[in-house]
Amino acid sequence: MSPRIPSTPKPTEAELGILNVLWDRGECTVRELHEVHYRDDGAGYTTSLKMLQIMHAKGLVERDDSQRAHVYRAAISKESTQKRFLSDIVQRVFDGSSSQLVLQALGGQPQASREELDEIRALLDSIESGKTP
Repeated sequence: MSPRIPSTPKPTEAELGILNVLWDRGECTVRELHEVHYRDDGAGYTTSLKMLQIMHAKGLVERDDSQRAHVYRAAISKESTQKRFLSDIVQRVFDGSSSQLVLQALGGQPQASREELDEIRALLDSIESGKTP
C-alpha cells in the first residue's frame, strides 16, 4: 500500500511562518500579516503580498477578494500540517519508527513538563484501551 499523495504541496519554512500567523489570528489582510510577521526583518509589503499570492496558487491559503483589501486565511489546518511533517520526519529520520521518535524527543532537553507528561500518559492509556483520540 503506497502512502497517500497530499493534494497540496508541503509548505516551505517561510510559508509555515505565514501559516502560523494565520492559524493564530484566523484571517488577515496583507497589511495585517505584514505588520505581524515581517515587522522586524525589514521585508517590504510586496514580499508579504507575493508570498500570499504564491501560497494561494498552491492551495495553502484561501483569499476573500470581495472587498478592496483582500483577506487571507489558512486553507490547511495546523493539525494536518503537523501530522504531515511528523510523518515525513518519522519516515526519513527514524526509519518509520514512531516509538524511536518519541523516545528521542522525551529523552532530550528540555524535559517535558508535568502537564505534558500527564497528557502523554493519558494518550498512552487511551491507545492501550483501544480508544485512540
